[in-house]
Amino acid sequence: MKVEARLHQLGLELPPPAMPIANYVPYVLTGNLVFLAGHGGPRQHRVVGKLGRDLTTEQGYEAARLVGLSLLATLKSALGDLDRVRRIVKVLGMVNCTPDFTEQPQVINGASDLLVEVFGERGRHARSAVGMGTLPGGIPVEIEMVVEVEPVAG
Repeated sequence: MKVEARLHQLGLELPPPAMPIANYVPYVLTGNLVFLAGHGGPRQHRVVGKLGRDLTTEQGYEAARLVGLSLLATLKSALGDLDRVRRIVKVLGMVNCTPDFTEQPQVINGASDLLVEVFGERGRHARSAVGMGTLPGGIPVEIEMVVEVEPVAG
């Protein structure tokens, strides 16, 4: 099944691609790899707060899922067609949390579960989920991703 059809079947809509908030680009395509800059979620659904104080693990999971959709929007902008994705290679999930919060993996599962729902086995990836004392603008989750893609024919 085509990725766009799968998104539609899941009732998911990609937000507009994220625009950089500082001096960087949203992605770098080199060879057959795309490196996506850290994303904090779609602006129209921006969540702020610290896990373990302001937000529950479940709310963090949903925030990470929204960040995953934002990553996919940028990926589509980079590739033109999400069907070019061979494999999600690596995800780095950063969670804005209190020092005693230990459920970073469960929070970042929001994005990981989304990637597997959308891409199936191609969405399974290596991953790190780490806690941070703060993130830009007070966002609860920031995620960056590395993706292997099919080269453009030609």
